Amino acid sequence: MRKPLFLLASALALTSCISTQPRNISNVCDMFEDRHSWYTAAERTKARWGVPVPVSMAFINQESSYQSRARPPRTRILWVIPWRRPSSAFGYAQALDSTWDEYRRETGNTFAMRSNFGDAVDFIGWYNANSYRRNNIQLYDARNLYLAYHEGHTGFARSTYADKPWLLETAARVQTNADRYGVQYMQCEEDLGRSWLWRLFFS
Repeated sequence: MRKPLFLLASALALTSCISTQPRNISNVCDMFEDRHSWYTAAERTKARWGVPVPVSMAFINQESSYQSRARPPRTRILWVIPWRRPSSAFGYAQALDSTWDEYRRETGNTFAMRSNFGDAVDFIGWYNANSYRRNNIQLYDARNLYLAYHEGHTGFARSTYADKPWLLETAARVQTNADRYGVQYMQCEEDLGRSWLWRLFFS
Protein backbone atom coordinates (compact mmCIF):
# COMPACT_ATOMS: atom_id res chain seq x y z
CA MET A 1 0.00 0.00 0.00
CA ARG A 2 2.83 2.39 0.83
CA LYS A 3 4.53 2.04 -2.55
CA PRO A 4 1.50 3.11 -4.66
CA LEU A 5 0.93 6.06 -2.33
CA PHE A 6 4.57 7.06 -2.62
CA LEU A 7 4.43 6.86 -6.43
CA LEU A 8 1.23 8.91 -6.49
CA ALA A 9 2.75 11.55 -4.22
CA SER A 10 5.87 11.68 -6.39
CA ALA A 11 3.79 12.11 -9.54
CA LEU A 12 1.78 14.91 -7.96
CA ALA A 13 4.93 16.64 -6.79
CA LEU A 14 6.47 16.38 -10.26
CA THR A 15 3.31 17.77 -11.87
CA SER A 16 3.34 20.65 -9.42
CA CYS A 17 6.94 21.49 -10.25
CA ILE A 18 6.33 21.36 -13.98
CA SER A 19 3.30 23.65 -13.88
CA THR A 20 4.84 26.34 -11.69
CA GLN A 21 6.24 29.54 -13.14
CA PRO A 22 10.03 29.54 -13.78
CA ARG A 23 12.11 31.51 -11.30
CA ASN A 24 13.43 34.12 -13.71
CA ILE A 25 11.07 34.81 -16.61
CA SER A 26 13.08 37.83 -17.71
CA ASN A 27 15.95 35.63 -18.93
CA VAL A 28 15.30 32.95 -21.53
CA CYS A 29 18.61 31.18 -20.80
CA ASP A 30 17.70 30.78 -17.13
CA MET A 31 14.30 29.41 -18.08
CA PHE A 32 15.74 26.87 -20.48
CA GLU A 33 18.34 25.80 -17.90
CA ASP A 34 15.47 25.15 -15.48
CA ARG A 35 13.22 23.53 -18.09
CA HIS A 36 15.34 21.94 -20.79
CA SER A 37 12.23 20.30 -22.24
CA TRP A 38 10.94 23.82 -22.97
CA TYR A 39 14.07 24.53 -24.99
CA THR A 40 13.54 21.32 -26.95
CA ALA A 41 9.88 22.17 -27.60
CA ALA A 42 10.66 25.75 -28.68
CA GLU A 43 13.40 24.55 -31.05
CA ARG A 44 11.04 21.93 -32.46
CA THR A 45 8.51 24.69 -33.14
CA LYS A 46 11.19 26.71 -34.93
CA ALA A 47 12.09 23.72 -37.10
CA ARG A 48 8.46 22.95 -37.91
CA TRP A 49 6.99 26.42 -38.40
CA GLY A 50 9.99 28.73 -38.81
CA VAL A 51 9.16 30.93 -35.82
CA PRO A 52 12.29 32.04 -33.91
CA VAL A 53 12.54 30.76 -30.35
CA PRO A 54 12.71 34.27 -28.80
CA VAL A 55 9.46 35.25 -30.56
CA SER A 56 7.59 32.19 -29.29
CA MET A 57 8.83 32.77 -25.75
CA ALA A 58 7.89 36.46 -25.85
CA PHE A 59 4.35 35.44 -26.83
CA ILE A 60 4.02 33.07 -23.89
CA ASN A 61 5.49 35.65 -21.55
CA GLN A 62 2.84 38.15 -22.61
CA GLU A 63 -0.09 35.75 -22.70
CA SER A 64 0.35 33.80 -19.46
CA SER A 65 3.65 34.73 -17.79
CA TYR A 66 4.47 31.02 -18.19
CA GLN A 67 1.58 29.85 -16.02
CA SER A 68 0.17 26.61 -17.39
CA ARG A 69 -3.44 27.09 -16.34
CA ALA A 70 -3.79 30.84 -16.79
CA ARG A 71 -7.24 32.24 -17.55
CA PRO A 72 -8.59 35.77 -17.97
CA PRO A 73 -9.88 37.16 -14.65
CA ARG A 74 -13.60 36.96 -14.11
CA THR A 75 -15.76 40.00 -14.62
CA ARG A 76 -17.65 41.24 -11.58
CA ILE A 77 -21.19 42.37 -10.94
CA LEU A 78 -21.33 45.59 -8.93
CA TRP A 79 -17.51 45.39 -8.64
CA VAL A 80 -17.86 42.59 -6.05
CA ILE A 81 -19.67 39.44 -7.22
CA PRO A 82 -17.53 37.18 -9.48
CA TRP A 83 -19.18 36.57 -12.86
CA ARG A 84 -18.26 35.04 -16.20
CA ARG A 85 -14.81 35.20 -17.75
CA PRO A 86 -14.57 37.48 -20.81
CA SER A 87 -13.38 34.64 -23.07
CA SER A 88 -12.48 30.94 -23.18
CA ALA A 89 -8.73 31.72 -23.34
CA PHE A 90 -6.71 29.19 -21.36
CA GLY A 91 -3.20 27.89 -20.81
CA TYR A 92 0.29 29.04 -21.74
CA ALA A 93 -0.82 30.51 -25.08
CA GLN A 94 -4.24 31.79 -23.92
CA ALA A 95 -5.77 30.01 -26.89
CA LEU A 96 -9.54 30.24 -27.35
CA ASP A 97 -11.59 27.03 -27.50
CA SER A 98 -12.49 27.54 -31.17
CA THR A 99 -8.94 28.36 -32.31
CA TRP A 100 -7.49 25.47 -30.33
CA ASP A 101 -9.97 23.08 -31.95
CA GLU A 102 -8.97 24.41 -35.37
CA TYR A 103 -5.30 23.87 -34.53
CA ARG A 104 -5.93 20.28 -33.46
CA ARG A 105 -7.89 19.52 -36.62
CA GLU A 106 -5.33 21.07 -38.99
CA THR A 107 -2.23 19.59 -37.36
CA GLY A 108 -3.64 16.24 -36.33
CA ASN A 109 -2.46 16.89 -32.77
CA THR A 110 -5.75 15.50 -31.47
CA PHE A 111 -4.80 15.13 -27.83
CA ALA A 112 -3.00 18.48 -27.48
CA MET A 113 -3.58 20.32 -24.21
CA ARG A 114 -3.31 24.05 -23.65
CA SER A 115 -1.68 23.46 -20.26
CA ASN A 116 1.14 21.49 -21.92
CA PHE A 117 4.06 23.74 -22.87
CA GLY A 118 5.08 21.73 -25.92
CA ASP A 119 1.56 21.82 -27.35
CA ALA A 120 1.13 25.52 -26.54
CA VAL A 121 4.38 26.62 -28.17
CA ASP A 122 3.56 24.51 -31.23
CA PHE A 123 0.17 26.25 -31.39
CA ILE A 124 1.93 29.63 -31.38
CA GLY A 125 4.18 28.46 -34.19
CA TRP A 126 1.20 27.24 -36.21
CA TYR A 127 -0.74 30.47 -35.73
CA ASN A 128 2.20 32.69 -36.60
CA ALA A 129 3.03 30.61 -39.68
CA ASN A 130 -0.56 31.24 -40.80
CA SER A 131 -0.06 34.96 -40.14
CA TYR A 132 2.90 34.87 -42.50
CA ARG A 133 0.96 32.92 -45.11
CA ARG A 134 -2.19 35.05 -44.95
CA ASN A 135 -0.83 38.52 -44.16
CA ASN A 136 2.84 38.25 -45.16
CA ILE A 137 4.03 39.10 -41.63
CA GLN A 138 7.67 38.12 -41.29
CA LEU A 139 8.26 35.51 -38.61
CA TYR A 140 10.75 37.68 -36.72
CA ASP A 141 8.28 40.60 -36.60
CA ALA A 142 6.94 39.93 -33.10
CA ARG A 143 4.99 43.19 -32.98
CA ASN A 144 2.81 42.57 -36.02
CA LEU A 145 2.58 38.85 -35.36
CA TYR A 146 1.14 39.66 -31.96
CA LEU A 147 -1.37 42.12 -33.43
CA ALA A 148 -2.58 39.35 -35.75
CA TYR A 149 -2.61 36.89 -32.85
CA HIS A 150 -4.85 39.21 -30.85
CA GLU A 151 -7.11 40.53 -33.62
CA GLY A 152 -7.23 37.47 -35.84
CA HIS A 153 -6.00 37.23 -39.42
CA THR A 154 -9.00 39.07 -40.88
CA GLY A 155 -8.91 41.73 -38.16
CA PHE A 156 -5.24 42.37 -38.80
CA ALA A 157 -5.87 42.74 -42.53
CA ARG A 158 -8.53 45.34 -41.70
CA SER A 159 -6.21 47.14 -39.22
CA THR A 160 -8.71 46.78 -36.38
CA TYR A 161 -5.83 47.35 -33.97
CA ALA A 162 -5.24 50.90 -35.20
CA ASP A 163 -7.64 52.53 -32.72
CA LYS A 164 -6.50 50.45 -29.74
CA PRO A 165 -3.54 52.28 -28.14
CA TRP A 166 -3.34 49.75 -25.30
CA LEU A 167 -2.95 46.89 -27.81
CA LEU A 168 -0.29 48.74 -29.80
CA GLU A 169 1.60 49.30 -26.56
CA THR A 170 1.30 45.62 -25.66
CA ALA A 171 2.52 44.53 -29.10
CA ALA A 172 5.52 46.85 -28.77
CA ARG A 173 6.29 45.23 -25.42
CA VAL A 174 6.17 41.78 -27.03
CA GLN A 175 8.70 42.98 -29.60
CA THR A 176 10.95 44.39 -26.87
CA ASN A 177 10.84 41.10 -24.98
CA ALA A 178 11.55 39.12 -28.15
CA ASP A 179 14.56 41.34 -28.87
CA ARG A 180 15.86 40.93 -25.32
CA TYR A 181 15.35 37.18 -25.39
CA GLY A 182 17.12 37.09 -28.75
CA VAL A 183 20.27 38.73 -27.33
CA GLN A 184 20.20 36.37 -24.35
CA TYR A 185 19.60 33.31 -26.50
CA MET A 186 22.64 33.98 -28.64
CA GLN A 187 24.74 33.53 -25.49
CA CYS A 188 23.33 30.13 -24.44
CA GLU A 189 21.93 28.47 -27.56
CA GLU A 190 25.09 26.50 -28.31
CA ASP A 191 25.41 25.10 -24.79
CA LEU A 192 21.71 24.25 -24.62
CA GLY A 193 22.07 22.26 -27.82
CA ARG A 194 24.75 20.03 -26.35
CA SER A 195 23.92 16.65 -24.86
CA TRP A 196 22.71 16.42 -21.27
CA LEU A 197 25.91 14.54 -20.38
CA TRP A 198 28.10 17.38 -21.65
CA ARG A 199 26.03 19.94 -19.78
CA LEU A 200 26.19 17.86 -16.60
CA PHE A 201 29.98 17.83 -16.49
CA PHE A 202 31.02 21.03 -18.25
CA SER A 203 28.29 23.62 -17.70
